[in-house]
Amino acid sequence: MSELPKTFDPASIESRWYAHWEASGQFRPDRPNAEPWTIVNPPPNVTGSLHIGHALDNTLQDILTRHARLKGKDALWVVGTDHAGIATQMVVERQMGAMSPPQKRTDLSREDFIAKVWAWKEESGGEITQQLRRLGCSMDWANERFTMDEGFSKAVLKVFVDLHKQGLLYRDKRLVNWDPGLGTAISDLEVETREIKGSFWHLRYPLADGSGFIEVATTRPETMLADMAVAVNASDARYTALIGKQVKLPITGRLIPIIADDHADPELGSGAVKITPGHDFNDFEVGKRAGMAAGAMLNMLDAKARVVQVSDGLIPADLLGLTTAEARKAVVAQLKAEGFLIPHVDKDGAEHDAEPRTIQTPYGDRSGVVIEPWLTDQWYVDAKTLAQPAIEAVRVGAIDIVPKTWEKTFFNWMENIQPWCVSRQLWWGHQIPAWFGPDGTPYVAETEAEAQALAGSGVTLVRDPDVLDTWFSSALWPFATLGWDGTQPPFALSEVEGPATGDAFATGASTSLSTNGNGGHPGSQLAGHSAPQSGGRPGSQLGGRYPNDVLISGFDILFFWNARMMMQGLHFMKDVPFRTLYLHGLVRAADGAKMSKSKGNVVNPLGLIDQYGADALRFFMAAMESQGRDIKMDEKRVEGYRNFATKLWNAARFAQANGIVASTTLEAPRAELAVNKWIIAETIATVQTVDLALADYRFDGAANAIYQFAWSRFCDWYLELIKPQMVGDERGQIDDESKAVAGWVLDQILVLLHPFMPFITEELWHAMADPAHPREHDLIVAQWPMADARSLDPEASKEVDWLIRLVQEIRTARNELNVPPGARLPLHVRDANAATLARLERQAPALARLARVTHTEGEATGGAAQVVVDEATFVLPLEGVIDLDSERARLTKAIAAAEKERDALSGRLGNASFVERAKPEAVEKAKADHADKAAEAARLQAALGRLG
Repeated sequence: MSELPKTFDPASIESRWYAHWEASGQFRPDRPNAEPWTIVNPPPNVTGSLHIGHALDNTLQDILTRHARLKGKDALWVVGTDHAGIATQMVVERQMGAMSPPQKRTDLSREDFIAKVWAWKEESGGEITQQLRRLGCSMDWANERFTMDEGFSKAVLKVFVDLHKQGLLYRDKRLVNWDPGLGTAISDLEVETREIKGSFWHLRYPLADGSGFIEVATTRPETMLADMAVAVNASDARYTALIGKQVKLPITGRLIPIIADDHADPELGSGAVKITPGHDFNDFEVGKRAGMAAGAMLNMLDAKARVVQVSDGLIPADLLGLTTAEARKAVVAQLKAEGFLIPHVDKDGAEHDAEPRTIQTPYGDRSGVVIEPWLTDQWYVDAKTLAQPAIEAVRVGAIDIVPKTWEKTFFNWMENIQPWCVSRQLWWGHQIPAWFGPDGTPYVAETEAEAQALAGSGVTLVRDPDVLDTWFSSALWPFATLGWDGTQPPFALSEVEGPATGDAFATGASTSLSTNGNGGHPGSQLAGHSAPQSGGRPGSQLGGRYPNDVLISGFDILFFWNARMMMQGLHFMKDVPFRTLYLHGLVRAADGAKMSKSKGNVVNPLGLIDQYGADALRFFMAAMESQGRDIKMDEKRVEGYRNFATKLWNAARFAQANGIVASTTLEAPRAELAVNKWIIAETIATVQTVDLALADYRFDGAANAIYQFAWSRFCDWYLELIKPQMVGDERGQIDDESKAVAGWVLDQILVLLHPFMPFITEELWHAMADPAHPREHDLIVAQWPMADARSLDPEASKEVDWLIRLVQEIRTARNELNVPPGARLPLHVRDANAATLARLERQAPALARLARVTHTEGEATGGAAQVVVDEATFVLPLEGVIDLDSERARLTKAIAAAEKERDALSGRLGNASFVERAKPEAVEKAKADHADKAAEAARLQAALGRLG
């Protein structure tokens, strides 16, 4: 047994234990005969650094992984990073720009630039993986993956080519989110919507037959240069006669039709809407419904968002080359000069060119420039077809989404899913395996030689310069990280129990998609891992690792990543990628606001680890993670959990000082004393609570159960109840039975707590070892406690619970009535039954030490305090101990003050004006203060009542 230092210092143990675990291979799955258990981490960007969301996400994953390992499963936590096409390319380009002389990407060949990116990755990439180690993540670093690894890249190309062959991936001209700063299409997740002060212009479009005008309104008047229609609602009587007629656009003179479409709302503005299908997502859909081919839609902007000529050549030359902001000013000025601008009249009767409006404007989250809906040729995946099996998998429970409240959102999005744009105009990433012939025909193949064979020997081919969206590659994460590169055939469901078709979902047929039982199937060999010899699951693949058991992610990537994995996994592996999808909320600032650098409210988890230790931060994350709710950052709570770790540390030091050592058995020791029977029962109940909570992914429930048991039941009560008493000047000894039980209980606490607080628990696990019986293994691979209730003694548990309640009531009464702490009081009892009297006799030493009272026969006389526990009333005479009249006066005065503040706060909260106008935090504080004062008044009133 190594003696623990007096002070708990997290920093001194964290790096030591993590280095030990990793060096000794403790994170590697090495139990070939055990049931495989697998989770993959959402791969962070290779450019990333640990933020508070990562801390939450990875803490929850590590809790499940360590728990599975302790339960005897062959646990694998797949770790890796995403190549992060845009972010990584930006980092390297920024570094090149800072060189002397500055360099641009285009100064190099594509190959040389990519080599420079790889060099950066080797030198500087992956900082976040070191930070994940500081958090304590027990990931399989020996098999760390990267989405640009050779094997992973082969899988990506295979999937692209196969989807194209199957008609599920194609090239099309559609609108995309175009980032003019980066020169590439981006995903919705990379678009940041900001509120800016803008304007709303009202324009007159003259009818081509000269019979009048139709009024439209827009926030982007410059796009009228590419208008292709005006839409009205067919039910709008004002415009029924105009449907089918044409208007002559100002400035360009283009003739465009007036069409009927439900997109035009008769209740909004004039009820008529200008339609620019090449520059607005809604207008694009209107144009398609009106029969406009995408190839015929006008595109008035280039890749830098500058005005270019359109196919009919009608945009005036003086507008060409202008930015959108410059073009807006010029177009508005010309419309005004020609009488086509309808002025806005404000409430004072003054005229203005436009009506001021707050406009929701999209910006690139990395470039910081306004995003343009832009009409361009890109590669698309038929997401609607791929979504159907995923929808059914969730609907029948083959994938369990936790919490269930997200299912409605999932179904709504998946049932209305749009084609998925998977191409990006970058150099860093998986270059699209397509080669174009001179006529623009694409030939899709995994290699250039295969593409040449498709095109014919005499055709000159040029490879598509674009790369794939990183979400496309990361969608393969659950199986491509496990060695799948497209050469392994998926495990056929028909070999298990049913057909490998979508009909299995619809009919409820039993297939591997809904199997959660035990059994065995070796599946195929996972590179670097042993295929399980037993304990696998029916239908499992890749060494029993696919499907993964669970995926944990933030709800914000439900569609960008989680849904994509479902689609690709079901399509290529013929099975779900994971059985459970757990979606956690966001970590918000203390006031509930979303964290952002611009607000200055971002919390650095590494700073919290430096200050309080990784264990405290992890426990905070778990204890606050309540399904369906965001977490409010509260540093005081993190500090509180650091105090919890210190409490446990001091309990272990107390154990060492009193000859308590680690247990040598998993089973509870034999016990005769009620206090020992009680703590064994409390331990078993806690194990059961934690087991149930983790099975239901109730991280807060599991954490709080362990916290309450370790802090209150074990440290505050059990150790106090068995603490040796002073006999004269000598302190007694703890009996051997209690030593054995205390050592066993402390072991169970360490194992239960380990998934949440791995560092301190591993340290204490070894520190508590009996030199005569050293630990045979580290705590990380110990055995989870057994919840065996067969030997419990309910009567013993009831007795100790009674003792604790009685001590608590006496302590409360003494405290409220200002009884001096050292005063020993007689304790009289009325109406006690025989069982209570017997308990009083047995627990007399504990009552004397913990409550400083002695059971005394006879009736109490004079002023006294009374407490009631069960059927009995316990009386504490106070004559001569305190000044009863002064105490009554003090309590009466304190009650009046508390009630006055309570009523004042009640009046403020009853004032509708205050509730409506005050800041929400002020209202919440008033509510909390009211509750505190009401409780204080009630508590003082009860204390006064005790005096009679």
